[in-house]
Amino acid sequence: MVVKSYDVIVVGAGPAGSGCAAYCAMNGLKTLLIDKATFPRDKICGDAVGGKSLKHIDAIGAHEEVISGQHAKYSGITMSSPNGNTMTIALGENELAHNTAGYVVPRIRLDNAIMRAASRHVKENDGDVQTGCKVKSIIWGSEHDDIDPGKGSGDQRVAKGVLIQDSSGEEQIIKAEIVIGAGGYNCPIARELVIDTYDEEFQEREHWSAAYREYYRNVDGCVDQSGEIEIHFINEILPGYFWIFPAGDGIVNVGIGMRMDMMDKQSIKLKAMQEWVVKEHPLFKKRFKNSELIKGSGKGWLLPMGSPRGDGRMEPRRASGNGVFLIGDATSLVDPFTGEGIGNALESGEMAARFAKEIFAGKSKLIAMSEYQVELWEELGSELSNSYKLQKMLKKKRLMNWFIGKASRKPKLQAVLTDMMASKDSQSKVHSKWFLFKALFF
Repeated sequence: MVVKSYDVIVVGAGPAGSGCAAYCAMNGLKTLLIDKATFPRDKICGDAVGGKSLKHIDAIGAHEEVISGQHAKYSGITMSSPNGNTMTIALGENELAHNTAGYVVPRIRLDNAIMRAASRHVKENDGDVQTGCKVKSIIWGSEHDDIDPGKGSGDQRVAKGVLIQDSSGEEQIIKAEIVIGAGGYNCPIARELVIDTYDEEFQEREHWSAAYREYYRNVDGCVDQSGEIEIHFINEILPGYFWIFPAGDGIVNVGIGMRMDMMDKQSIKLKAMQEWVVKEHPLFKKRFKNSELIKGSGKGWLLPMGSPRGDGRMEPRRASGNGVFLIGDATSLVDPFTGEGIGNALESGEMAARFAKEIFAGKSKLIAMSEYQVELWEELGSELSNSYKLQKMLKKKRLMNWFIGKASRKPKLQAVLTDMMASKDSQSKVHSKWFLFKALFF
């Protein structure tokens, strides 16, 4: 049963989906935003939100609500190497730009604020928001037919909408010219497009990481409202890291992340590893001696990395099909070095909304989808590739010890590291081997 029609359906109301829905509505498109959860809802994360994210949060009108409650501002990043070398990168004060101060905001607050802002835009432009609603599948047809799933595959069939199941169990077909998958690492739209429609690889463990997060109180050395976030590269979890992010009101987000193929190789369980770090590791056990673990806060999740595959496939993974865009974690855009994904999620959401507008202005769907795939990698590829290089360096413990030791004494190298992590402005320089050689040795 077809109940309604929209220009665009966005599946998933996290930062990627809510941001995209807001931009679609701001572009004049009648938009439906769907999520299986009801808000506010928690999302497992490190909770750090930097300049790339904040500029979009500000653009859709969510900035003031994001910082209206519990949060902490960070003005620097402290890193340590396996042998205990440390360095601190000071960040600029303009939080709406790259490589600048940001916030640690619990995702239960952040995502709700972004979704509320998106809801306002969507409803002002004749759209709707449905939560507690499960998307079961894409509804397919052909370019000129209405709804006729047929037996076609790949570009032979076109998305015509989605089949949903509401909280009462009733199934409905909702039509739209464009379907945008923003449902995270296990997004049903992404799985149907990548696996079922194009028969491509979805989860490659060398390009995915797992992470585990807990909240603590009274962690020694953490400044409550403004200071540094901490990233620690310790022997037992390379390539990966242990983080300590003060989140305001005396609460600290503490977590651990590691590439999944290396976890398999070393038979590592992240929850057990984190317990060992906070209780036994010589650099941290004193800091956590008097801390209090907030019960029920320990949860794990998966991170699809945006690392380049390098074998001629779409980079980093298929991001579109005929009538479908994928954004954020649904198309594997998490930074391979830092594990940050919100910024790239919002960037891809804004980009997909722009291409959706072009389709309604007359551009061919197939052309728009192809151009989106190319532009997405052109925009984010250099940054993701550089982060992948840094991730690979993490496996070389001696090199990490030397690199961070060198950077702790050399501000220029700290700036290079910051650029490799986050800034698009300096990507052309960072890609130059001669530039890196001069930064390291002169």
